[in-house]
This record gives sequence, structure tokens and C-alpha cells, in this order.
Amino acid sequence: MAVPKRRHSKTRAAKRRTHYKVQLPRPVKDADGTWRMPHRMNPTTGEYKS
Repeated sequence: MAVPKRRHSKTRAAKRRTHYKVQLPRPVKDADGTWRMPHRMNPTTGEYKS
């Protein structure tokens, strides 16, 4: 049976067991048809709607 030769740290074990993924920000389309990042001001109209 395979047995590890050295002990793994708690941090290393937690990194292996995690299911968190990096979420990339998705651009949204405004009413005027331009794309912008969420929670940012529209550069063409100056409007801010989250």
C-alpha cells in the first residue's frame, strides 16, 4: 500500500481539497449597445448602473 514518506502540511492538504475557482469578470451590455465591465461607469454616456 502506498504510504507517504513525509507528512503534508495542513495548507498543502487544504489547497488540494479546495473547489474554489477564479471567476473572471464578465462584460455586460448597456442599453445603448456598448460593452463595459460590471460596477463601472459607461465611458461613452457616463451612466453608472450596477
